[in-house]
Amino acid sequence: MSLSRDLEVEAALPAESAVRAESQRPASVGCFWPDGDGRRGAWSTFSPDYGRCYARGFGLLGYQVTGVFMKNWDSLDEHGVCTADRDCEDAYRVCQILDIPFHQVSYIKEYWNDVFSDFLNEYEKGRTPNPDIVCNKHIKFSCFFHYAVDNLGADAIATGHYARTSLEDEEVFQQKHIKRPEGLFRNRFEVRNAVKLLQAADSFKDQTFFLSQVSQDALRRTIFPLGGLTKEFVKKIAAENRLHHVLQKKETRSVPSVPGAVLLGLEDMVTCTELHLCLHGAHPRVGDTDRRPISSMGMCFIGKRNFEHFLLQYLQPRPGHFISIEDNKVLGTHKGWFLYTLGQRANIGGLREPWYVVEKDGVKGNVFVAPRRDHPALYRDLLRTSRVHWITEEPPAALVRDKMMECHFRFRHQMALVPCVLTLNQDGTVWVTAVQAVHALTTGQFAVFYKGDECLGSGKILRLGPSAYTLQKGQHRGGVAIENPSDGPEDGPGLRPLP
Repeated sequence: MSLSRDLEVEAALPAESAVRAESQRPASVGCFWPDGDGRRGAWSTFSPDYGRCYARGFGLLGYQVTGVFMKNWDSLDEHGVCTADRDCEDAYRVCQILDIPFHQVSYIKEYWNDVFSDFLNEYEKGRTPNPDIVCNKHIKFSCFFHYAVDNLGADAIATGHYARTSLEDEEVFQQKHIKRPEGLFRNRFEVRNAVKLLQAADSFKDQTFFLSQVSQDALRRTIFPLGGLTKEFVKKIAAENRLHHVLQKKETRSVPSVPGAVLLGLEDMVTCTELHLCLHGAHPRVGDTDRRPISSMGMCFIGKRNFEHFLLQYLQPRPGHFISIEDNKVLGTHKGWFLYTLGQRANIGGLREPWYVVEKDGVKGNVFVAPRRDHPALYRDLLRTSRVHWITEEPPAALVRDKMMECHFRFRHQMALVPCVLTLNQDGTVWVTAVQAVHALTTGQFAVFYKGDECLGSGKILRLGPSAYTLQKGQHRGGVAIENPSDGPEDGPGLRPLP
């Protein structure tokens, strides 16, 4: 099936014809409308315009579609400006235009337990988390996925991520869905061809990075209608389908106000509401009463508030010093070493010249800084991850056979892929040796692995090798809190445990 062809045909049909699908929003699991540029926070969010585009395309194919708006944050806990009510209204308006049922679900408790608590715990350890990837894993492609399948009886979900899988859309609906037995071990005789996660046709918009922890079960029942399209083409279709109120929205990134920060996963961390699509094969449509909007509670993650102030609402300050990496001179003070990430500009009072965070000492609470953003203290070529989540559930055959494998990785969305060699450990973790030193590698972020256009999976970065500056000096700085040594006992290629 050529989705783009179907959408082009549908664009010429009357607005009231064959409208049986829904919309999407962020880059994650479920039926959303994702769009990297429309991000307001932790996940890449699409606007309702994209939903209408492929909703009408699905309608042409005879699918029945249900729209679901997801809320993950309790507005009663926050005091900043929140656009959740407006988002919910937009979602409902799109569903009205599409003439499809509209639902709203709340995962505030689940989000707090599985995403936000992890977010705070990671910062307390001095890491820089990526809540986008964690939310996709636990909320969008788990909680919402099971809600769509178990409660709404959906055969599949459609999301607005720019991504593809190795399954054609027809194959998703042709599968015989048998609930897998719970437990540690799979049936060895189970015939199961793993579904691969593939990069989008639009390489710039590709969002497989954020989907690198999604389960195989969810992936094989998810459709990515935008995977073969460009954003401009999708916008064109949206304009032709009367979604002008969405197209008029200015697409800007709203990020925590951390001056000069390398925000990494934080650049995607604000909006916590989603609109998803649930697709049905021969199931009856939900009644008209389900199209009425359920009251929405506004909810934001960070919004435009000062990020440091936001974190200190939840974590106790731990004052320390800014120290020059070159001469150990104390340059200033800060409220907590966990507030900074490697590569971030450190705003040190009284100094006009920019200084950048290059290392952190969690024992003494000090932050080491260097006078240049390209300082060798920010370049490393070695890291170790947590146990890797492989999209196909098993490590690549070459890696299992040889214990080493060449591939590519990135730890920030849209950064250039870095050639590397993986070394597999017995506990499922991997050492990643980059062909060239990489700037501002950061613990807490996910190293996402690629082989050709296939996203293999990812693992959280827990340990960093010595920096180029340390190697030049011929010494290893002790006490630097790069990771918790208990995260793994194995030494990597040419790396001894930190003292």
